Amino acid sequence: MPHTKRRRLVAAAVATALGATALAACGSSEDDEARSGPVSLTYWSWAPGMDKVVDLWNKGPGKKEQITVTVKKQASGDTLVTKILTAHKAGKAPDLVQAEYQALPTLVSNDALADIAQEVGDAKSKFADGVWQQTTLGTDAVYAVPQDIGPMMFYYREDLFEKYGLEVPATWEEFAETARKLKKAAPGTDLTTFSANDSGLFAGLAQQAGARWWTASGDRWKVGIDDEATRKVAEFWGGLVEEGAVDNQPMYTPAWNKALNTGKQIAWISAVWAPGTLNTAAPDTRGKWAMAPLPQWSAGENVTGSWGGSSTAVTTDSENKEAAARFAAWLNTDGEALNALAKESGIYPASTSAQLSGAFTNPPEYFSNQPDFYRKAAEIAGTTAPSAWGPNVNVAYTTFKDAFGAAAKNKSGFTAALEKMQDDTVADMKKQGFEVAE
Repeated sequence: MPHTKRRRLVAAAVATALGATALAACGSSEDDEARSGPVSLTYWSWAPGMDKVVDLWNKGPGKKEQITVTVKKQASGDTLVTKILTAHKAGKAPDLVQAEYQALPTLVSNDALADIAQEVGDAKSKFADGVWQQTTLGTDAVYAVPQDIGPMMFYYREDLFEKYGLEVPATWEEFAETARKLKKAAPGTDLTTFSANDSGLFAGLAQQAGARWWTASGDRWKVGIDDEATRKVAEFWGGLVEEGAVDNQPMYTPAWNKALNTGKQIAWISAVWAPGTLNTAAPDTRGKWAMAPLPQWSAGENVTGSWGGSSTAVTTDSENKEAAARFAAWLNTDGEALNALAKESGIYPASTSAQLSGAFTNPPEYFSNQPDFYRKAAEIAGTTAPSAWGPNVNVAYTTFKDAFGAAAKNKSGFTAALEKMQDDTVADMKKQGFEVAE
């Protein structure tokens, strides 16, 4: 792929925004012509049960508007991104794709996603500013409609916090002191673990601290993975691991599951989707956990990061952009659709109105002891900090797992690992032909 094409993210986004009226004018006749008869759209998605949700469209609004959508189940993550780009290179990408937020810059930089600001711009009011921003890449363009989000929270064993005389930490300084206090009271027990196999967790913690890993001006990118905010997060967790105040083992292993289930780890930094994971990892502790906002870097602050989440985007290969955008907006803002997404796909909706209705009126069964679970979750979701993704998130994440994994295992601190993450990301961008400001 020509390097010049890979450098076009910002220029293309700005040009699209500035030329939106002209593009809409020249494209409207095509859209109107396409809408003069039945329209068939293809949607690539990995979400379970998405076909059942789409059936609601096909039997309702879609039938009325003669727009039929067919779901084709896909793998998620980098596998799907690669498949989309391969199909787009051949001019055969589907009309719609489910895309994680961090994948949007990569897809846009390859001209794979259409600007649908003219078609879905009025949906902005349905979402928190920090969530909507992830689909605009900081421009006037809109490259997707938010679907689900993963606001981060603090989960803890209420019974064991009471047993050990611990208070829920409001700041990260208090968090560190809580970890140390627990170690003194119960040397064989950890407050939590720093898991170097979860780059998304670290990215969310950095986001909460104010990090902006990728920023752009004109055609030039700046990579700030080792910025002050991220260094603060890395040094904090590296210090706790070095002194042994928290565990240094990865999550989602049999050993981690056992630690949660037996009370050898009594807290978890996670996201709104944690109840499902806990139900599998620690089934014997159902009803003993509670959720609270993340600790803050300064007392009185109220901000969280995000871990996970995806959107619905329209590709530039679609011959029915308007119809595809109408479906994307319906899927992620209509009450019936959102309730079905929650029931069939298990998502936590990005739409703020859906976060307190339907499936989210009552708490998750695992948290039946916390009736206000989803009310608190909605409040926390509204404090999500803006993110700043770039075109090679996959490289940054891979280096994180390698460099931070080794540092966590050796308890050697995370400063050098963070520098490695920065250097590898910059080197890859230059190799791809992006102009990177030093």
